[in-house]
Amino acid sequence: MTVTKEESGQEGADGDGGRSGAGDDYVPSQRRLDRERHKRARARRATAIGALSTLVTGVVLYLVVVNAPGWPRTKETFFDQKYAREAFPKVLEGLWLNVRLLLICGACVLVLGMLIAVARTLRGPVFFPLRVLAAAYTDFFRGLPLIINLMIVVLGVPALRLQGVTVDPVLLGGTALTLTYSAYVAEVFRAGIESVHPSQRAAARSLGLTNRQALRHVVLPQAVRRQVPPLLNDLVSLQKDTGLVSIGGAVDAVRAADIIVGRSLNYTPYIVAGLIFVALTIPMTRFTDWVTARMDRRRAQGGAL
Repeated sequence: MTVTKEESGQEGADGDGGRSGAGDDYVPSQRRLDRERHKRARARRATAIGALSTLVTGVVLYLVVVNAPGWPRTKETFFDQKYAREAFPKVLEGLWLNVRLLLICGACVLVLGMLIAVARTLRGPVFFPLRVLAAAYTDFFRGLPLIINLMIVVLGVPALRLQGVTVDPVLLGGTALTLTYSAYVAEVFRAGIESVHPSQRAAARSLGLTNRQALRHVVLPQAVRRQVPPLLNDLVSLQKDTGLVSIGGAVDAVRAADIIVGRSLNYTPYIVAGLIFVALTIPMTRFTDWVTARMDRRRAQGGAL
């Protein structure tokens, strides 16, 4: 029995949407073409509606702000182009300190957080004191506000006048950031370690690996891959909080803006510093979203995380 091209297309339309056919003779059915055309039209309509609603919202907000009674004074105090041009190079110069703090403190946080997480997941009664100390560390520094931790370390350590202990506000501020964020990152790592099924560790032991080898080669690689998105989120938060080291006198982006504000009594440099931090944070945030979406797709497809 011979099946014509029209009949084959009709069968595809009634069955799997026009995918049936023989090799290069496949021709999409009219129903499939109409469906794809409808999807494209719906996507264009949704994009147009979204763009229009965004434009309308922006115009409404702009009109509300510029028509406010105090807008002229606010514009002069917070959006002065003269002070913006003066502040930009100095804030940008101070930002280099924030970037260095992010890189150094980020590396220290990852290492210390991993050690604390491993200590909390050690098995056996002999490790009980170590587990208690690790749990106390995470509970204390997660509960202690970062600004108070910074004040204690940056202002309290120099007051002790200890021999051989630095009084550099940058180093002390970085230490306070590392202490606080290590507690958060340790819990992220611990959650990742505990999310690995016990059968993975048992399979590694059955192959002759020791507990240490199973943790290093089997458990930790899976735990770290699963926790990449929350780790990146903590890194974004750390990048913003590096600006708090200015309370000790370190001249970073925030302190550079504060110096100009103290001299001019104009708050435009704060806006400049804030916009620079936002410009630095947005790419990291989008990268985190991309990594999260990629891992979700791989998980939905049954692939390795």
